[in-house]
This record gives sequence, structure tokens and C-alpha cells, in this order.
Amino acid sequence: MKKLSLVILFIAVMLSSLVIPASAYSLNDYKIDVDYYKNNPYKGTTLNVYNWGEYISDGSEDSLDVNKYFEELTGIKVNYTNFDSNEDMYAKIKSGGANYDVCIPSDYMIERMIDEGMLLKLDYNNIPNFKNIDDDYKSLYFDLSNEYTVTYNVGYVALAYNTKLMPKAPDSWSILWDEDYAGQILMFNNPRDGFAIAQCLLGQDLNMTDPNEWQLAYSKLLEQKSVVRSYVMDEVFNIMESGAAAVAPYYVGDIITMMDNNEDLAVAFPKEGANIFVDCMCIPNTCQNKGAAELYINFMEEPEVALANAEYICYATPNKIVRDLDEYSLRDSDILYPDASVTENYQYFHNLPADTQGLMANLWSDLKVDGDSNASTYIGLGIFCALAASFGAYKIIKKKRREKYYD
Repeated sequence: MKKLSLVILFIAVMLSSLVIPASAYSLNDYKIDVDYYKNNPYKGTTLNVYNWGEYISDGSEDSLDVNKYFEELTGIKVNYTNFDSNEDMYAKIKSGGANYDVCIPSDYMIERMIDEGMLLKLDYNNIPNFKNIDDDYKSLYFDLSNEYTVTYNVGYVALAYNTKLMPKAPDSWSILWDEDYAGQILMFNNPRDGFAIAQCLLGQDLNMTDPNEWQLAYSKLLEQKSVVRSYVMDEVFNIMESGAAAVAPYYVGDIITMMDNNEDLAVAFPKEGANIFVDCMCIPNTCQNKGAAELYINFMEEPEVALANAEYICYATPNKIVRDLDEYSLRDSDILYPDASVTENYQYFHNLPADTQGLMANLWSDLKVDGDSNASTYIGLGIFCALAASFGAYKIIKKKRREKYYD
């Protein structure tokens, strides 16, 4: 009996050592159906794609050249161009100055484009990989019935801070008002993101339209101005990576890039909440090649392709297959994929009414010229330029998608 027990125990141990974790999947399990793409009826045509700059895996840094791969598989030529802001993209398509087949706007702009009849409904029968999109990123507020969009990337706003200058991790946006760090605080240089931080701290709705509430947020930002070193966008990379500032709000994908270049940097998620944003693939009403456009959108959600984009861009992927791949180096990142309790108070931006947009723009302009005529910004930028000269050549920034969110 004792020998039998030992044999059973031995077998059990051997079997347990062979158990493969349920989440262990490989790209080999999700190979692209080459024939599906090669046998398409759109060979020899051209597809016009309009996307944010540096927002796709393009073959650099040993990455997959996604557009070239699509061309080789399908025989469809990709004419790929970039925009710098949602507003630039909107204006170009609205004017009819160019016929784009695929565009990748952000949530609030998609809402506007749908309202104005600028997007075509998708035939999801031609996009079977829509099934790969996590349910959390379907039926979003701007496309409740899943008629116009397929989510491309997901991001959050958080705090990047220097652990040498700020040993205790901040847990609130109030750190950006802390006089102990005066002159070491950076702030967004665009109104929607800047106001959103004050709104979160005040417990306001990020999409509020009450002028009195906007005035309160303006007053809060005005209180902050004396401790702000400079208002920045892409400049944040060199300043934070060089250790020249203690804390800055920014987008988590970009914070990961900064952390890769300075091991003293860390990320913190303020308890008051923040903005969550998505960019989605859509077909504008200027489209001349809808079938090829839907084929391209489907291709972008092939696990191999979505993985390449996720690794290159460093934003969170909505593709649930990619999230389970062993090859995905960021799959366990608690920065890109924080616990649900962290993001429960996060809010999407909605398209604001024209009068509210005008009020926001005017208040932001007043903020930037009030009191010291923006002297703190110029001083900060002057210091930045000096640091940049000694820090080295400016690093190529992969993520520029929100550089001009609201000009």
C-alpha cells in the first residue's frame, strides 16, 4: 500500500509539472489566414489611410512594417498620411480636400463626426476580427450600437514623478499645487487636459457646460500657476528623462517611454480619477474603397499585427487575444492595465458645445497671459533648452497623438 501511494504521488507530481497556465498562448495559435487576404477582390487598388504621426508599427527598431505587410498580402497599395490633431483631421475631411478611406480619430471627435454624418456604417461581416475586441471597448458612448468604429488603442492620464526628488509616491492631483515643489512641477500645455486635472481635483464632470463651474476650474489653475515651472507637451520627455523636474501629468504610454530612459521615474494614479481615451478605426464618408478599408481594419486586429502595434506604440491594446499572448512584453504592466479600482472614476471626454469650447479657449488664453505674462513658462522653457543642449540629441518620440488636443 505504501509503495502504491508513492507511485500515485510520483505520477501526480509529474502531471502537475506538465500543466500549462490557461493564459499561455502563442502567435502560433493565431496565424494569419494568408489566403483570405490574397484572394481579396481589391488587388491593384489604392487605400488612403489617415492616422496620427508615429502611431503604427512601421519597421523601425526591428518592428513589423504593418502597411508593407498588408500590401504584400493583399496587393492593395496603402497611401498612408498623418495628422497632428483631431481638429486638423476633422477640418481636412470636412472640407472634402482629400478622400480618405480609413481614419483613426479619438472618442470625442468620433461623436462629432457621427453627429454630422461624416462617417459610414461598417459592414462587420467584413471585419470578423471585431470579435477580438474586448467588450469593455465595444458599445462606447459615441457608438452604442457598434455601427461605426473598431477600437485601435486605449490610454489614460496619470502622473510621472521622480523618486529621487519625490521619495513618497503622490496619490492626488493636489501634488501639482504643492509649494514644496515649486519650480519642479510641469503642466499640460493644452486646455482640455489642463482643465481636466483641475476638474478632477474639484470633483467636477469633465464634460460640464456650466460657465460658473468652468470659472471655478480656471481659478484653481490660476492658483497653481506660481508653482508651475513650465507648460509642456513633447518637451516633457527631455525634462523628465534628464531629472530636471519632479512631477508631470502625462499619458501612460509615454510615461513608460520616459521610465525606459530614466530608472528614477515612476507612475502614480491620482485618487480623484482622470481622463481615459480611445482612438478608433473608422471609415469617413469621403471613402472611395470601402471594401478594402474594411479588409484593412480587420487586418489591424489580427493578433500578429495588433501585437506589433501594441509593442511599438506602448498604449494599451483593446485586443483581448494580444493581452493573452506570451510574446506580449507589456501584458502584465500595471501601468497600461491598472486594477479596475484605479480607473473606476476615470471619464471620457465628450464633444463639447461650441459655446463651451469657446469659453474654455478664452479662459485658457487668460490663464497663460495673466499676472506674470507667462514668465514662468518662458523661464522653464529657457532652462529646458539649456538642459537639452547638454542632455544630447532630442529623442524621437513615438507618441504624438494628443500633442495639439485643443489649440
